[in-house]
Amino acid sequence: MSGSPGSPDAPGAPRPAGTAPSRPHPPLCLTVAGSDSGGGAGLQADLKTMLALGVHGMSVVTAVTAQNSLGVKGVWELPVEAVKGQYRAVVDDIGVQAVKTGMLSSAALVETVAELLAATAAPAVVDPVGVSKHGDALLAASALDAVRGELLPRATVATPNLDEVTQLTGVVVESEDDMRRAADAVLAYGPAWALIKGGHLADHGHEAVDLLTDGADERWLRAPRHGNRHTHGTGCTLASAIAAGLAKGLAVPEAVTGAKAYVTGAIAAGFALGAGIGPVDHAWQWRRTTWTA
Repeated sequence: MSGSPGSPDAPGAPRPAGTAPSRPHPPLCLTVAGSDSGGGAGLQADLKTMLALGVHGMSVVTAVTAQNSLGVKGVWELPVEAVKGQYRAVVDDIGVQAVKTGMLSSAALVETVAELLAATAAPAVVDPVGVSKHGDALLAASALDAVRGELLPRATVATPNLDEVTQLTGVVVESEDDMRRAADAVLAYGPAWALIKGGHLADHGHEAVDLLTDGADERWLRAPRHGNRHTHGTGCTLASAIAAGLAKGLAVPEAVTGAKAYVTGAIAAGFALGAGIGPVDHAWQWRRTTWTA
């Protein structure tokens, strides 16, 4: 996407005398998510993922969390007007080629972001964040109806994990057949594609399996399960990687397949941090040496 119509980078726009043409910018990707002060999940993970995958990441902060490797210690939601202001400032001037949504803790924020997405001509990846890796609630129960009725219909891809599937649809997933039922239940709320993340599926001890479907095209994505407990930020990272692929112009199946490969490598390279669960390594593709103490 080129610059906005009034910018010097817009096609055909006059350029001030004495200035050189600017370099083309990377694809543009926007995350609408909460901040993780520990840097492993939330918008920090989103921006790291986008950088690693070659797109320009931009952010709308929806909430600030006091968070570390042991859990979420506090949450402060931003006002609706602050979220609207950030979103419009970015999209109206810079533009966007894909949007990823993460933590939207209240019905008011869910409804606001759904309205913003409806007015944006770009694919949207909706990660319906319900709880943190440590089990901390990040979505008010009163917001579930807004997620179902307002946000999911705006999604190009919805990416719930098994707990979020149950929270949204009531379907308890214990097998691959259950994943199909879960996908159907999620698609009934209106997203174009559902990616049911089966990383916690009990009967797949050595395999992490996800199901991507639009109701007709069914694709099973399988990867080795790594015995690494440091997996903080996995869901945020996967959704952002999908959005990065869509921003590059990839079709949904290709974007999801590439994102799965990226996050599998990031999980394998996850590292200890603090006294609890460490993050995946967003820069795993760049590492040429190991750290020293």
